[in-house]
Amino acid sequence: MSPLEAILEVPLSRVGLAAEETLYMVFVSLFLGSLIGLVLALTLVLTNEDGILGNRYVYAVVNAVVNTVRSVPFVILLVFVLPLTKFIVGTRIGTTAALVPLILFIAPYLTRLFENSLLEVDKGILEAAQSMGATWFEIIRYFLLPEAKGSLILSVTTGTIGLLGATAMAGVIGAGGVGDLALTYGYERLNFPLMLFTVVVLIAFVQIIQTIGSHLAFKVRHH
Repeated sequence: MSPLEAILEVPLSRVGLAAEETLYMVFVSLFLGSLIGLVLALTLVLTNEDGILGNRYVYAVVNAVVNTVRSVPFVILLVFVLPLTKFIVGTRIGTTAALVPLILFIAPYLTRLFENSLLEVDKGILEAAQSMGATWFEIIRYFLLPEAKGSLILSVTTGTIGLLGATAMAGVIGAGGVGDLALTYGYERLNFPLMLFTVVVLIAFVQIIQTIGSHLAFKVRHH
């Protein structure tokens, strides 16, 4: 047993597995949640009263759905969607099962962040694109998304950090990860060194994610 294992009272292999589970939950749910969030954000931006596809009925429905899901605390959402989780992945517990509530949590959150990023784009650019005869798809592909790219990257960065905190709470359904490690082997066994170690690991994750996100956004904006 290594000195660190003696201090933590947990094998390092278990710590490594917890880190892998956290990264798995974060990046899979982030990828799928980002796709859903981007589609919803584009729908909101394009169908609002000033949008190029203005449709107040579509906007009202999407806006209501996003607001409704966002208003549910994540811990309650975890329990509330257990039947849906069982239907989709075949089980209510485990790392993969946690992906369903995590996606439902992060998608509307990113929708609002993406919406704000897209609304920051100068409307004059979009109007110029329309005057040149660009279709709504071409406006999105060649004007709206490229202009908002830097802000979208920062939005994803913010969402990733929020998602990291959510994975820690997902430990209540046996999702694994660093949060579950802190709860099961730290809090329940009154193992303060382990709890402190998990906090340090989460801080390191956040710092790395924020640094990478800020760097990419800076490069995009100054390209």
